[in-house]
Amino acid sequence: MPKTPLHPSPPPLEANDVAIVGGGTVLWFIAFLALLPFQGSLSAHGHGTWPWICLSGGLLGLIGLWYCRARRDAIARGRAAEAAEAAAHTAERTTGDDGQDPATRSD
Repeated sequence: MPKTPLHPSPPPLEANDVAIVGGGTVLWFIAFLALLPFQGSLSAHGHGTWPWICLSGGLLGLIGLWYCRARRDAIARGRAAEAAEAAAHTAERTTGDDGQDPATRSD
């Protein structure tokens, strides 16, 4: 049986990580607030840790938000630096050896 040719991997999908992590963090805090009034009943039935698990999920989500925002900003800075470098390289190629624009140079 012949092997099928390998195709190059597609580029990774871009997602709004800040919104995804922010939404999850909000849900954890809402769950904490929803379970807090029932703390006594939950403790009586052996589930007293549930509200605190939700609180810890929300706090860890805040750390995740900080990380995702820092990552997003670093990616944006990297893309801006690449664009500036490409623009500088393009400008360097369009000028002549003496630094003048070839269209305005008089020979």
